[in-house]
Amino acid sequence: MNTQRLLTAFALTGGLALGAFWVMNGVRWPVHAEVTPAAAPADRTPLYYRDPSGAPLWSAGPKKDDRGRDYLPVYDDNKAAQAEPKPPQAASSRKILYYRNPMGLPDTSPVPKKDPMGMNYIPVYEGDDVDDGTVKLSPGKIQRSGVKSEPVARRPVRVLVKAPGTIQLDERRVSVIAMRAESFVQKIADVTTGSRVKAGQPLMEIYSSAVASAAAEYLATITSKTVGGVEIYGRGSRQRLINLDVPERVIAEMERTHVAPVTIHWSAPRDGIVLERNAIEGMRANSGDVLFRIADTSLVWALVDVAERDLGNIAVGQSVAVRARSFPGRSFTGRIAVIYPQVNRETRTVRVRIELANPEAMLLPDMYVDADVDTADGAPVLAIQDSAVLDTGTRQAVLVDKGEGRFEPREVKLGRRGGGFIEVRDGLAEGEAVVTSANFLIDAESNLKAALKGFAEATPQASDAGHATGEHK
Repeated sequence: MNTQRLLTAFALTGGLALGAFWVMNGVRWPVHAEVTPAAAPADRTPLYYRDPSGAPLWSAGPKKDDRGRDYLPVYDDNKAAQAEPKPPQAASSRKILYYRNPMGLPDTSPVPKKDPMGMNYIPVYEGDDVDDGTVKLSPGKIQRSGVKSEPVARRPVRVLVKAPGTIQLDERRVSVIAMRAESFVQKIADVTTGSRVKAGQPLMEIYSSAVASAAAEYLATITSKTVGGVEIYGRGSRQRLINLDVPERVIAEMERTHVAPVTIHWSAPRDGIVLERNAIEGMRANSGDVLFRIADTSLVWALVDVAERDLGNIAVGQSVAVRARSFPGRSFTGRIAVIYPQVNRETRTVRVRIELANPEAMLLPDMYVDADVDTADGAPVLAIQDSAVLDTGTRQAVLVDKGEGRFEPREVKLGRRGGGFIEVRDGLAEGEAVVTSANFLIDAESNLKAALKGFAEATPQASDAGHATGEHK
């Protein structure tokens, strides 16, 4: 029974050989049997006309193919055209302006059609191509794309400038003990390099013939006479002892006992660490020889190199968090004291001095550190998420959410960046919503719309010819 039906259908189609195809643009289309068109009802108007051989060709009006055959009319209820693409029905009463290529190619059609892959062209309704610079997406596409918007608000923008550096001693807290006359080291206290000393702690005993001579002269000139109520002690001899760097404590003891000591006890001038000890018992020290070098490490410097591009974000007095690589998880707080007025031509960096309190003496000279300079001034500024910016290098823009699926590309001027936010200096107002997610997809849709419009404006004659014939390949 089934075989008989197939043979009957085969006979009705004119005995067309199986496996025949129409080849166009590299695509094989099945060739339909040539059917004699039925008489068109006088009170009905065809929707469009299709190629009688079944090729993917349509026409808005009556037409003949290259063999002289009439195109077949397609009516709204034509059962023979059920397999052919029909114009998609609009979800509303809006008018369909044209149909665009589903793959985004610059190709439009005034009537429904399929592309070589068999996909239907997408209808463009009246109002969807309003020339106001906006892009409109359907609610379904917005949901599928994951488009998210966020209002523009004022917030502080935290900009962290990171810079590496090293710990150095405070130059103002380093002292040396040097002889100002030929001397001999009689005895040295139990002090070595690296020892911590207190101010006034004995370091060594020195014998100097120049100091002994000045001390004897000073004692000989001490008198109890007064002139104008001021006691005279032989000021010239006392000044000579001071010039020889005799400690003030030793001079005061001589004035009290009226005895010139044979050796002078030299003591530490400040609290700190002995960085250098050159004194040896019994040695002779010439004028200018440094015997001890002592540094106070309760306050140290962090000398860091800030990149030239970040120089405008830092200023004297800003707070800095310094982390030593030797103590992970530990942070030291300081402030910028000096920005050196010179740029390193090789590294393009600027040296910055940060003063750090070091009460536990954990920070040692030449220790590597990393500094984070907090440049936030605390004043809130108009800012958006950094993901909302479409940056081409020469132009920065955002997509403003106008509501009802409409998005407006807008150029903006940006400022500081930090903490995931960017300062907006021009182009946006507080409260406007900007797209923060999937904005590149909307931007691609905007570029497609501009390309289609430019293509249509560039080829008006070709479009007119296509509208006249209704043929689109």
